[in-house]
Amino acid sequence: MKIEVVHPKELGEAEVRRWRALQASTPTLANPFLSPEFTLAVGRFRPGARVAVLGDESGIAGFFPHERHTLGIGRPIGAGLTDCQGLVAPPGIELDVRALLRACRLSVWEFDHLLADQTAFAPYHAETRVEPVMDLSEGFTAYAEGARQRAPKTIKTVRYKERKLGREAGEVTYIFSERGTGELHRLMAWKSAQYRRTGRTDRFAESWIVALVEHLHATGTGVLSVLRAGGRPISAHLGLRSGTVMAGWFPAYDMEFSRYSPGMVGHLRMAEAAAGAGITQIAMGRGGREYKDWLKNGEFPIAEGRVARASAAAGLHWVKDAPVRRARSAVLAHPALYARADRVLKTYARLRRHTGDAA
Repeated sequence: MKIEVVHPKELGEAEVRRWRALQASTPTLANPFLSPEFTLAVGRFRPGARVAVLGDESGIAGFFPHERHTLGIGRPIGAGLTDCQGLVAPPGIELDVRALLRACRLSVWEFDHLLADQTAFAPYHAETRVEPVMDLSEGFTAYAEGARQRAPKTIKTVRYKERKLGREAGEVTYIFSERGTGELHRLMAWKSAQYRRTGRTDRFAESWIVALVEHLHATGTGVLSVLRAGGRPISAHLGLRSGTVMAGWFPAYDMEFSRYSPGMVGHLRMAEAAAGAGITQIAMGRGGREYKDWLKNGEFPIAEGRVARASAAAGLHWVKDAPVRRARSAVLAHPALYARADRVLKTYARLRRHTGDAA
């Protein structure tokens, strides 16, 4: 197999059309994180972004979007922001993965949301788990009925809180695709506050992530949805859309209205509006949050692991990364551990804020 490695901006119209055709021909490849639009956008802001174009006697056989970092350490395109990773190629493509790494000048390629059905990488899975989805293929009415059957008390409570919000704060309205940049920046501010409040790393402290999000929203790949009460923004969500599939990405809400569960209200409104806009699936990202169990009615398998060639860089990477990956995976796989870790992070965040106030 011939392998040519290029920067995303070097892809021509024919390559992009072929990429989209491969996505359209295989349902598991339809996720927006695997779209050419996402890779092209990341390429604008990440100097290490690359695409391996795979060719055979019939022409272009597939694409391998990735990032190359120091010492040849490879990661998925947009690493740290993506909930779906892998080759964009026909199922069962025969591929020497180590030869692929050699062509890409990678000593290691690590992944944490790889499509588990990509057989070329199966020998390198450290573990597999499932990613929840909201399946809207039968329409919102069917989805909502299923949600009521799966979690009747929860859905009833969310609907009650939505009505209460309307009575106490004003008419509840929802816009599925908000084009104003002001609301986008409000969402990022809410999300930054949430990261700090819960002890997580603030992604929007990274200027390239802010620029990437702004670009995706401006080009229409990023869909910003806003829930309002009495005309005031209450919650928002930025997702990515590719065809009939949406990937959940950045949800956040105004903490002043937390008693109304605006995040859950917004998710149900989003499902209804998305179904009306022709979306048949919303991928919610790897688990760890109870609300995803309430909302999901489907799932698909993903894998975590690494491929390495024999090199000093690969050995150093394993020593540094393996213990962290095992600990993270253990926490994500067990709800009790996740809840405990979540409490520890929130306590740490409160202590950090108090220390800052005292200083």
